[in-house]
Amino acid sequence: MAEQIIELPENGAEMDYEAHEKTYEAFINLFKWGTIGSVALMIAMAIGFFGGGGLIGGTLAFVILLAITYFVIG
Repeated sequence: MAEQIIELPENGAEMDYEAHEKTYEAFINLFKWGTIGSVALMIAMAIGFFGGGGLIGGTLAFVILLAITYFVIG
């Protein structure tokens, strides 16, 4: 049986660094805001359930926490 010889470029294919940077930035932002949203939700639930805020107080706390985080971390 004959052997097939496949020649590959020495350095591999050209990388699209701009697309790589955009994907990495999107992933980091998604991870950051997902974590912030989860923490804000837990704090708002604690305020609503244990702080006597109820549904409206918890929802208001959630919105305020997200707004503060957006303006501080942005």
